[in-house]
Amino acid sequence: MHTTTNSDIHKLLHSLNFAAMKHNDQRRKDKDKSPYVNHLIGVAEILSRFGENDIIILQAAVLHDILEDTQTTGEELESAFGKEITGIVQEVSDDKSVEKEERKRLQVEHAPFISKKAKLIKLADKIMNVTDVGQNPPADWDTNRREKYFDWADSVVLGLRGHNREMENLYDTQVSEGRKRILKQRKN
Repeated sequence: MHTTTNSDIHKLLHSLNFAAMKHNDQRRKDKDKSPYVNHLIGVAEILSRFGENDIIILQAAVLHDILEDTQTTGEELESAFGKEITGIVQEVSDDKSVEKEERKRLQVEHAPFISKKAKLIKLADKIMNVTDVGQNPPADWDTNRREKYFDWADSVVLGLRGHNREMENLYDTQVSEGRKRILKQRKN
């Protein structure tokens, strides 16, 4: 069993503060335009709730979108948090210079080959995203787009499975509930 130290708490709060400052002006795509940092906290919370309390995983979780969604460089991240965390964040980051459909294809292709720590973070991220798409989707997403997102997320998660059954079950539940909401909306 991992004992949390004051040093670990400081490291996590330092990572969260860094991420919050970098994502300061960003909002989620939901109709409420939630602060982006809520997503980062949620990803880390899912990991912790299901026993993934390694400080490196939790730090990388709150930093997981920083390279693709902010002006932060890999060098800056490494200087602040070291090689291991930067490497994990790089594993879960999309290359925004690539077209969206290609980025999505590459996520599916690469998922089976990333590290265990990166897989756990990517899975928690997908849990947060499918929950949002199911319960509080972007205002401009119709049911077809939401269903396509679930299909694509399923393809990514297929390559992430095998490391935390409880998180996988939560993912499956959230997708199932999201699909039921879509069916209900289509009937109305």
